[in-house]
Amino acid sequence: MNNTTIEESPFSKLLFHNTKLSWLWLIVRVYVGWGWLSAGWEKVHDPLWTGANAGGALSGFIKGALQKTASAHPDVQGWYGYFLQHVVLGHIHTWAHIIAYGELTVGIALIIGLFTGIAAFFGLFMNLNYLLAGTVSTNPILFTLSIGIILAWKIAGYYGLDYYALSYLGVPWHGGKLFRK
Repeated sequence: MNNTTIEESPFSKLLFHNTKLSWLWLIVRVYVGWGWLSAGWEKVHDPLWTGANAGGALSGFIKGALQKTASAHPDVQGWYGYFLQHVVLGHIHTWAHIIAYGELTVGIALIIGLFTGIAAFFGLFMNLNYLLAGTVSTNPILFTLSIGIILAWKIAGYYGLDYYALSYLGVPWHGGKLFRK
């Protein structure tokens, strides 16, 4: 069997690899980041998420999701309902903090363009969980835009701190200035 390289399309190269379109990913990144930052900011300052009654809001959300597992064509799959009931509800206080501070952290990282691909991945993962819990809202939009940011990770943070961080730290398969001899 030959080792064949399949050439990437010129459009894909332009969209995901060419720094001439970094401005586009800056707009997308800040939009998605603002969505996470504002959601996280609200939760971090809400006593039902991180205060004296931490877990109260999340508990209500999960109980609503669990009700969506009961029909012939459920909005929430049984396996995910099991996870919510047996893993999340049992540690509701911890999960409330993880969600609130996770949203805030993803938002900040995307806005300032630091570890953009990683931040977009964790944002996408949170969106996936909200969708699996039966909510829609802006989650499909943020999910889709996060896929784009992940694919364009090399240039999505070009106008941001990744410009400096990636050249200094590098990537796992190629060290940056810090790790070169």
